[in-house]
Amino acid sequence: MPTSPRPRPGLPFLLWLGGAAAMAQEPNVPPTPAAGPQPSNRLARETSPYLRQHAHNPVDWYPWGPEALARAAEEDKPIFLSIGYSACHWCHVMAHESFADPAVAAVMNANFVCIKVDREERPDLDEVYMAALQAMGQQGGWPLSAWLLPDGRPFYAGTYFPPQDSHGRPGFRRVCEHLAKAWREQRQELVDGADRLTTHLQQVLAPELPPGEPTAAMLATVLPDAERRFDAAHGGFAPAPAFAPKFPPPRQLQVLLRLGGEPAAALVRTTLDAMQQGGMFDQLGGGFHRYSTDRAWIVPHFEKMLYDNALLVPCYLEAAALLGEREYAATARRTLDYLLREMQHPGGAFFASQDAQSEGVEGRFFVWSRSQFTELLGDDADLAARFYGVTEAGNWDGHNVLVRAASGPLSADAAARLERARQVLFAARDRRVHPGTDDKLLCSWNGLAITAKASGYRHLGDARYLAAARAAADFVLRELVVDGRCRRSWHSGKAPQPGFLDDQALLAEGLLALFEVDSDARWLTAARDLLRTMQAQFGADDGSFWFTAADEPTMVARTKSAFESATPSGTAAAAGALLRAGLLLGDEPFYEAGVATLRSQGQLIVEAPSGVPSLVLALQFHLADPREIVVVGAPDDPRTEALLAAARRLPEGRVTILHLHDGNREALTRLTPLVVGKVEVDGAPAAYVCRRGTCEAPVTDPERLATL
Repeated sequence: MPTSPRPRPGLPFLLWLGGAAAMAQEPNVPPTPAAGPQPSNRLARETSPYLRQHAHNPVDWYPWGPEALARAAEEDKPIFLSIGYSACHWCHVMAHESFADPAVAAVMNANFVCIKVDREERPDLDEVYMAALQAMGQQGGWPLSAWLLPDGRPFYAGTYFPPQDSHGRPGFRRVCEHLAKAWREQRQELVDGADRLTTHLQQVLAPELPPGEPTAAMLATVLPDAERRFDAAHGGFAPAPAFAPKFPPPRQLQVLLRLGGEPAAALVRTTLDAMQQGGMFDQLGGGFHRYSTDRAWIVPHFEKMLYDNALLVPCYLEAAALLGEREYAATARRTLDYLLREMQHPGGAFFASQDAQSEGVEGRFFVWSRSQFTELLGDDADLAARFYGVTEAGNWDGHNVLVRAASGPLSADAAARLERARQVLFAARDRRVHPGTDDKLLCSWNGLAITAKASGYRHLGDARYLAAARAAADFVLRELVVDGRCRRSWHSGKAPQPGFLDDQALLAEGLLALFEVDSDARWLTAARDLLRTMQAQFGADDGSFWFTAADEPTMVARTKSAFESATPSGTAAAAGALLRAGLLLGDEPFYEAGVATLRSQGQLIVEAPSGVPSLVLALQFHLADPREIVVVGAPDDPRTEALLAAARRLPEGRVTILHLHDGNREALTRLTPLVVGKVEVDGAPAAYVCRRGTCEAPVTDPERLATL
């Protein structure tokens, strides 16, 4: 829940509705409940499951679009904009308390054009109006509640509002009534404030940054910056002294891994250990929850997001490879299996998220009592309770969130009994009412999932993960890409929303990762086409990228920011994809375009590396002087497999891998000069190690290749 807002100079004081503010209450509509059942509103026609959850609200909701904006202009009404997402707990709370209340809805309908937005479908709107909220001095969060002029410029914003004044926060109905009165009586003050705020947003969301040449000196601030924010007791990064809430930082941990050295590795180990042992990780079913509400990673906010799990898999796998921690690989495997079991659409792509609550109660699906352990596990109950930290008192509101409380090695007998207990508990939990699933398919998040599955196959060799990556890529390219241009989301056969920069770039990254383990030329071709379209539609003059395409309308500000939150920024993904594709395609202009993107963001990398970790990863890849490894040989030849295995053991941040064989030679020869002249040596599979297209003599010994 957000903190109370604080006035900022230059914004209308009347808008700051903190608990001490005394305001007139003049409702425009009598609070008379509507009689009879409420009909469906316009949201019933939308593809977003989140929007459809509000289809029977008495609020006269519109989706964002020309119809709503035209009505606001014609009726000279301000807009109330509510932005949320399906797995958002407080979004459901506010919907139940306020949007389902006929009296509150009557006030909203009489005074505003009301628009509901799924932030996962429209991250462009979320970015702009979240920046407006924060510019007003308020803490960001969802639901995002914003009041706009009819042309979309914001004049006030908040997050969750209680139905009545509570804990120093004004009630939602009172806020609506006060802002409606201000619109009638003090409109010019609102317009002036909106003008100032819009000018500010246009400056901060598309900053003009001085370029910086990408050099190793840029990395000097990375470790000190991480150490300043690190929780030495429990791992992770958050502001002291509370160090909570605490979010998973997969890309920042990968940056630290690639820095090398024990100080950086210690931060990584502490954090990965704590996350996989705490309640953040689903100890029975695998997969990670959204974030920890406490410092020790014990009690999570229980929703599960595709992007978190897709980003954490490569992080744990890379840490397993570089730090030699087998348990990290096991955690990655359980997360990959969770995605296959619960998050995969029959067509192959992956769903967006699962809710935090079931039966109206947050966490109900996941928590346990000590008596349930006794009832289900019999003689194994005490052992399992000690291992999972289960007590009579519980560790959260009288219930137990399962953690790995036991430390030290287990005997073979104890391990077998605990695995048997886990299976019994998982089966019992599976009979409960499951949290809801937001089953829309998002292009950018599926790009991350394809990368995760490809990484799973690369490190673990499990063919199921390769098959899943192929199926997801097939689906997304068929249903969400038209002539090299992404659509944002898909549901029920429809993909109405044009995509954004992160869709183009993250899908390209996923296809490149899949190509490196699968060698099918169509993945490399599709990635090339996505990146060409990305450059044409999203490219900026300074080498960076706009978030929205050139042919899409802009309401308040066209954004061009490389800062990232839960997912990699489109700019960072673009840089990384261009660098990797440039090597695989033998396309020097692509590679140099990636370097130009890094150059355009040099100041951010130096001043705020923890805010742009995916950019830092792209910089590290460039500075590693990466090599292209071309393995030539029949796929079913054990000698080929040995060379590929050796190549895949090399650090991902220093190499790209291309497997050339008779089945793809013709297609790849048309696609990339990197394969020209690459043949077996005296009938034996061979590996060519190249640097920007210049190759050394081929090697046939996997051990020699592994020493690169």
